[in-house]
Formats: sequence, structure tokens, C-alpha cells
Amino acid sequence: MQQELLLETKKEFVAVPIGEERLIDEELKLKIESIPDKMAFKIGEVAEMAGVKPYVLRYWEGEFDVLKPKKSRNNQRMFTRRDVEYVLVIKKLLYRDKYSIEGARGAIKKLKKQGMKAKIIVDTQKDVQGILCKLQLMVQRIENIEAHLK
Repeated sequence: MQQELLLETKKEFVAVPIGEERLIDEELKLKIESIPDKMAFKIGEVAEMAGVKPYVLRYWEGEFDVLKPKKSRNNQRMFTRRDVEYVLVIKKLLYRDKYSIEGARGAIKKLKKQGMKAKIIVDTQKDVQGILCKLQLMVQRIENIEAHLK
């Protein structure tokens, strides 16, 4: 079975294969879907959602390039939704899947590479669906013309 990355593209989740196991399982998918729809999250909120202490998140910032929360005027870390998603994935890799920091870092790199491919796949799927709809309309029109000619 292949690992998959769940990428959010306009409220759709796309599974992206990246290995042999499932990177995004049902439990993680539910956690990702339950993230509140906000512009930014404080470190305490993210820590609570992920079930880790804030100092763990600060440590992960130094270990994983994907975690780059912005600082507010008060010098507080403000995490985006994407940051929170990565925190949840990192926690799963480290705590449940028992990856080392380096192994999780490698899996995250693959995730980012596959992310660009996933966007291309989603765009291509939408293009194909559009073409399919047009072809179905053409077939209906041809059938209507045939029916009128008989």
C-alpha cells in the first residue's frame, strides 16, 4: 500500500502517493478536517490541537523547514492552517509511526515535492472532467439530430 499526502485544494482533499504505508490515515484526516477555519493560530492553540507542549512546537520549528510561523507585533508565533496541518503530520510521523526526526524530515520533503505534482494532477483531472462533460453534451446533440432525421 502507498503512503499518501492529503493536500487541501479549495476545500477538496487529494491523496498523493509517497511510499508504501498511508501517511494520512482516517484519524489524521479527521484531525485535519477539524482545524477551525481561521487566518492564524497562536502557539497555545496549535499545541492544544496537536496534543503537545508549546516548547515541542518551538523545537520542531528548528528541525522542520516547513514550520515557519510568522511573528505578530507582540512577537507571538502565529501559525497558518498549513502550519497546523504540518504539525499534525509531524506528530503522527514521530509519535505514532515512530519515525526519527531525520526520517520525518525526509518524509516531509517528499510531501512537499509531491504537493506540486498533486496540484498538477488535480488541475488535469478538472480539465479531463470538463472535456468529458462537453463530449457527453455533443453525444446527446448527435442523438437528438439522429432522432429528428428518422
